[in-house]
Amino acid sequence: MKKSLIKILMAVGIFIVVYLVLRYYGITEHIRLENVPKIKTWVESFGVIAPLVYIGLYLISTIFFLPGSPVTVLAGFVFGPLWGVFYASIASIISVACAFLVARYVARDLVEGWVRDNAQFRKIDTQVEEQGWRILMFTRLVPIFPFNLQNYAYGLTSIRFSTFVFISAIFMLPGTTAWVLLGGAFVSGEGNVWKTMLYLGIAGVFMLALSFAPNILRKYQAKNSD
Repeated sequence: MKKSLIKILMAVGIFIVVYLVLRYYGITEHIRLENVPKIKTWVESFGVIAPLVYIGLYLISTIFFLPGSPVTVLAGFVFGPLWGVFYASIASIISVACAFLVARYVARDLVEGWVRDNAQFRKIDTQVEEQGWRILMFTRLVPIFPFNLQNYAYGLTSIRFSTFVFISAIFMLPGTTAWVLLGGAFVSGEGNVWKTMLYLGIAGVFMLALSFAPNILRKYQAKNSD
């Protein structure tokens, strides 16, 4: 009991200190969609290590529950649509993996306190036992549970780390691609309206497909439960 309390206090202390540092430098305030052009200039100022800075920013936003969509869109602004999807995908995989490991091995008791009274988490925990990776696929495609919190929540379930990372990597990709292309369309269009419209069109296709995902997955689940 005493060891658990010490671990909780240490975890809380670390989170508070890092959060205060981020707040002091304005990072928590500036990660918003309207500030993406300003963040773009800041990331680009790092030159060849800009991808590493971007990945670090993505990791911070995931670990500390900061908005994720501005950071994803940012990849398109900084690196263009193709490289943007690549770097955003790498960053997202690293970030969700870190959050999962924090929940499972570092701050388990703290995370349990976050989700203990959450009915959605209890449902996910049960369905992981029953359906395994399929429920992870469903929650990655359908935002029924906050993205940043579910990364921690899965660390408390019985799902294997390798399965979590592999399935997350696959089923986060459509959403990542859509958001990155939205940002990349305006950067890579280079004044070419048709090129800009092409990227926006592709992003729209991905978003439309994601909007149909809930119904398709529910029908699939209903069919398999019969």
